[in-house]
Amino acid sequence: MIWYILIIGILLPQSLAHPGFFTSIGQMTDLIHTEKDLVTSLKDYIKAEEDKLEQIKKWAEKLDRLTSTATKDPEGFVGHPVNAFKLMKRLNTEWSELENLVLKDMSDGFISNLTIQRQYFPNDEDQVGAAKALLRLQDTYNLDTDTISKGNLPGVKHKSFLTAEDCFELGKVAYTEADYYHTELWMEQALRQLDEGEISTIDKVSVLDYLSYAVYQQGDLDKALLLTKKLLELDPEHQRANGNLKYFEYIMAKEKDVNKSASDDQSDQKTTPKKKGVAVDYLPERQKYEMLCRGEGIKMTPRRQKKLFCRYHDGNRNPKFILAPAKQEDEWDKPRIIRFHDIISDAEIEIVKDLAKPRLRRATISNPITGDLETVHYRISKSAWLSGYENPVVSRINMRIQDLTGLDVSTAEELQVANYGVGGQYEPHFDFARKDEPDAFKELGTGNRIATWLFYGTAVFWYNLFASGEGDYSTRHAACPVLVGNKWVSNKWLHERGQEFRRPCTLSELE
Repeated sequence: MIWYILIIGILLPQSLAHPGFFTSIGQMTDLIHTEKDLVTSLKDYIKAEEDKLEQIKKWAEKLDRLTSTATKDPEGFVGHPVNAFKLMKRLNTEWSELENLVLKDMSDGFISNLTIQRQYFPNDEDQVGAAKALLRLQDTYNLDTDTISKGNLPGVKHKSFLTAEDCFELGKVAYTEADYYHTELWMEQALRQLDEGEISTIDKVSVLDYLSYAVYQQGDLDKALLLTKKLLELDPEHQRANGNLKYFEYIMAKEKDVNKSASDDQSDQKTTPKKKGVAVDYLPERQKYEMLCRGEGIKMTPRRQKKLFCRYHDGNRNPKFILAPAKQEDEWDKPRIIRFHDIISDAEIEIVKDLAKPRLRRATISNPITGDLETVHYRISKSAWLSGYENPVVSRINMRIQDLTGLDVSTAEELQVANYGVGGQYEPHFDFARKDEPDAFKELGTGNRIATWLFYGTAVFWYNLFASGEGDYSTRHAACPVLVGNKWVSNKWLHERGQEFRRPCTLSELE
C-alpha cells in the first residue's frame, strides 16, 4: 500500500515552509502594486478631463450670456465698435482655441502608463490557470460553489465575492476543457445569483444555454429538456435552443419506444437518479490524495503510535549539538519520517526567502526519458536554487543538514526554495528515479536521490532509497493546493555518491 507524505496547510508568510500562471506570491503582490499605480494614473486622467470640461463650461456660460444680450438687438449690439471687434476676434481666434481645447486628448499620460504596465499583465492563459486553481481547490477541499462565491473560506483576511459574471466565466473555462461537471456547478451558481436579483452584464439566456448543454453531456436528458424550455420562455426565437428542444424530444421519444415493451406499469416506477460526472482530470489516486489534504487520511493505530517517540538528538556526538541537541520526533514509522523542531530560525528563514525571491521561476521536474528539466501541469509553484558559497546562512543550513543526518551534502543538489500561491500544488510523486528512468540524474553524476530533507517551519527527513539502493515506493508524497494565502518550503535532495561509508549498502533488497 502507498502512503502519502503531505505538505499540508496554509503557512503564514513568515514560515518557510499552466505555463506562465502567476503561482508566486511575489508576482501576485507586484500585480497589486501595478494596479494601484494604474488607478492613480486613471484618477489623474479623470481630474484632467474634469478641468478641461470646467474650462469649456465656463466658456459656454460666458457666451450664453453674451449671445442672449446680442440677439435681443443685433444691429444695436454690433453697432458698438468694441462689440464688432470682439465678435470678429471670437469667431476668428477664440472659437479655434476652444476647438483645440475640445479636441485635446487628456488621456495621453494614462494610456502611456497603461501601455508600459501592460507588459507585466497576466494573459488569457494566466486567467484560465487562476480559474482552474479555483476548481482544483473546490474539488480538493469539498467546497460548494456558494461557499466560494460568498468568499467564506477559512482564515481569510480580506473577504471577496464572486459576481454572477465571475461564476459564468468559471463555468466557461470548465466548458472549454469539456469539464461539464464543473460547468454545471458554476452555471447553476450564476443562475441562482441572477434569480436572487443580482444586476449583471450577463443574462439568464446565456447561462441556460451553457447549462442545458452541460447537463445533456452528463446524460441527464430530462433536466436538459427542462432547462431548454426555460430558456425558450425567455427567448422564444433562440435558434440553438429550438434545435436542441426538437433533438431532446426526439431522443426521449425514441428511448420511450424502446422501453415501452419492458413493462406496462414501468411509468409508475421511480427512476434512479443519474450519477453526476467527475472532473475530467480525475485519477483513482486523486481521491486518496484529496482526502489526505482534507485531513481525512489514514490514521495510525494506537499500537503503532506507541512505537513513536520524541528525543534530543546530538548528531552522533557532534560537537555542535552536544550542549544544544536538536529536538527530534518520530512522525511516521513506514516509511520512517523524522521531524526536527526549532531547527531553523525566523531570521534564517527571511534571509533564505530574500535570496530566493528575485530568482523564483516556474518549478520544473526532470523528464524521466530525456533527463531534461521541464514544466508540468501537476507541479504549480515557483522555485529558486541557492548555493552554499553565495551566502553564509545557506552554507550553515547545508552543514546543519549534514551534521544531523550523517550524510555528505557535498554531492547533494543545491538548496531549493519553492513558493506556492493560491491553488499551487505538487501532485503525488517520488523524489527518487525509478528503474524506468535511468537517465533522470545522469548529468549530475552523483547517483540517485538517497534522501530528502524538507523545511516548512519545522523540518522532516526521510530516506527515498533502502540501504540496498532500491527505491522505497512508500515515500510517494504530495503538496496540497494552497487554499488561502501562500506557502514557502525549502528542500535538500541528498544523493548516493559520498554515502558509501556513511550508509553502507545491505544485501537485503528491502532493508
